[in-house]
Amino acid sequence: MNLLPHRYPLLLVDKILEFEEGKSIICIKNVSFNEPFFNGHFPGYPVMPGVLILEALAQASGLLVFKTPSLCPPNESLYLFVGIDKARFKRPVVPGDQIELKVEMKKSKRGFAVFNATATVNNEVAASAELMCGFKELPQKL
Repeated sequence: MNLLPHRYPLLLVDKILEFEEGKSIICIKNVSFNEPFFNGHFPGYPVMPGVLILEALAQASGLLVFKTPSLCPPNESLYLFVGIDKARFKRPVVPGDQIELKVEMKKSKRGFAVFNATATVNNEVAASAELMCGFKELPQKL
């Protein structure tokens, strides 16, 4: 996952299963009992926060872009999650689940892209959304 700038504890993609350049990607996130967010969400009934499921989908969309040379951002740029529409949560994600993150490119234009994204557990939809991402030139490093 060296293509992504994220690192533990916010790297939320473990593996790429399938990739079709410029079109789609399927990734895996193994949800362990040791995830740091389970300590407070919720004690006694651990559930992965929905925003982190969406973040995992956004990271999968970043991998789709970074693995597609014609879409890859210029050097010294970040590919940022800039918008979301139609987000739906259908099933809680709990310790021991394996999330399949499926992202399909809907459209791409001038450094911005729109994706259809679905997170499933055991073929059951956990979350879905339309994600928007775009390039942002980095300022000087801090």
